[in-house]
Amino acid sequence: MIDSFSVNFPSLSNLYSEASKSLTIKEWPKDFQFQGHRGARGLLPENTIPSFLKSLALGIHTLELDVVISQDKQVVVSHEPWFNPDICSLPDGTPVTPGNAHLHLIYQMPYEEVKKFDCGKRGNPKFKQQIPQPAYKPLLKEVIEAADEYAKQHHQPLPTFNIEIKTEHEAAGDGLYQPPPTEFVKLVHEIIELTGTETRVIVQSFDVRILKVYKKLYPNITLSYLISHPATVTSKLKLLGFTPNIYATNYMITSTGIIEQVHNRGMKIFVWTVNDKLSMVRLINMGVDGIITDYPNLAAELLNSRL
Repeated sequence: MIDSFSVNFPSLSNLYSEASKSLTIKEWPKDFQFQGHRGARGLLPENTIPSFLKSLALGIHTLELDVVISQDKQVVVSHEPWFNPDICSLPDGTPVTPGNAHLHLIYQMPYEEVKKFDCGKRGNPKFKQQIPQPAYKPLLKEVIEAADEYAKQHHQPLPTFNIEIKTEHEAAGDGLYQPPPTEFVKLVHEIIELTGTETRVIVQSFDVRILKVYKKLYPNITLSYLISHPATVTSKLKLLGFTPNIYATNYMITSTGIIEQVHNRGMKIFVWTVNDKLSMVRLINMGVDGIITDYPNLAAELLNSRL
C-alpha cells in the first residue's frame, strides 16, 4: 500500500507547464482542415442551416453534413433516414419515440411532409451547450446556397462541403431506407453540378458500394472512405478496390502507425468526431490532415492561437 503522505506531488507551476506543453502544436500539417460536424452540433441543432452558418461565422469553412433521399427524390440533409427520437417531433408537436421512429421513414415520405417535422425545439440531451430552436431538415441545395451566400456577404472564402451519403443496412436497406447506390449517387451529384460545387465537395461514405459507383461515374470528385472499426489499411482498401483521396477514421482508433500507412499510400487522413482541444492538439501533432468536430468554436480557438 502506498503511503499517501509520502507522495511528492508536482507543484502548481509544473502542472500548468505540463498542461501548456500538451496544448502546444509543434507544426501544423500543410493544408490542415477543421470541419464543422453537422454544422455546429454542439452549439445549434444539427444539420440545419443556422448550424452550418454558425460554423462559418466561427471561421470554420468546411461543413460536414449527411444526406438521405425523400420519396419524391429530393436530397435531404439528415443523419438518419428517419426522425431521431432524441431530437425530433411530429408535425403536431408530439415527440418522436424510439417505438415509432421507424414508422416515419424519409424515403417513404414526400419532402413536403418531411419539412413539417421539427428537429430543434427539444434540443439535444447529449449536447448541453446546444441552444434549442425550431429547425427542419433542409435540402442539400438549400444548405449550399445559404452557406455560399453567407460567405459572399461576409467576404469569406466559399465553403467546402463534406457530404456523407448515408445508407442503412447497405444492400438490405435499398428500397426501404434509400435508393440503390447508382440512383443515390446520381441524385446527389445532380445537386453538386447544379450548384457548381464540383471542386468544393468531398463525398464520403461507410458504404463501399457508394464510393465505387462515385469513382466510376464521377472520377474527378474527392472521395473519403469512412472507417469506424479497427482494421488494417490494406484490408480496407482491398475491400474498397481503389485508393480514395481521404481515409477518415474514428479518432479513437487512430494511431501513428495508421497515419503513416495512410500517408504512404498517398491519402490524407481525417479523424472524427473530436470534441476537446487536448485531443485535437494530440492528433494534429500525430500528423492528421483534418479534424471533424461538433464544436467549431474550439477549433476556432486553436486556429486563432496559431495566428
